[in-house]
Amino acid sequence: MATPNNPTQNLVRPTRFKLVRLIVIVLLALIIFVGLTVLIIWLTIKPKKIVYSIDDVVIHNYYLSNANHLNATYNLTLSAYNPNKKVSIYYDKVDIIVLYDDETISRGTIDAFYQSKINTTRFKLNLASHDVALPDRIARDLKVERTLGRVELRVKLKTRIRFKLGMWKSRQYDHMKVSCAPLMVHFSSSSKGFQRTMCDVDF
Repeated sequence: MATPNNPTQNLVRPTRFKLVRLIVIVLLALIIFVGLTVLIIWLTIKPKKIVYSIDDVVIHNYYLSNANHLNATYNLTLSAYNPNKKVSIYYDKVDIIVLYDDETISRGTIDAFYQSKINTTRFKLNLASHDVALPDRIARDLKVERTLGRVELRVKLKTRIRFKLGMWKSRQYDHMKVSCAPLMVHFSSSSKGFQRTMCDVDF
């Protein structure tokens, strides 16, 4: 014997479906509205790109052993300029490497920091090579450049940042990268000065 349909159940199912669909539509509309609002604000402000430069580098305590082990100290002045009038920046820890001919010869870090609007933040860093083993070709080229009184280096930085506008903070950008090259770095015994070098910033 067939069970008769329950009219109440038949009415409840379409009602629930309509309610769920309404909630989904409202949530999607809210997400789109918030996203468009943030995008419009961002495009209106037109944030300018952060500017990095190496203002000075000098090599001290240089010694390259017969076994091609390098020891040296790099006194480096780094500048980070935020040119934006309404946007400030949060930085995570900054990782720094110094390279000679694509060979890493020193590493360092800058602690997390906050940079306000229209602000230049300068860092005086003391990085070092401690008994760094170099391939024969790299050591040979470094010895040749040492006789000239200067050496060509590259400095790279990597960090994560967030932008702040009023109470709003952007998502965290992974791996903001900064590349500073070529750096013609003189040894402490040289009378020549360092020429400020602008860096490429990518995020």
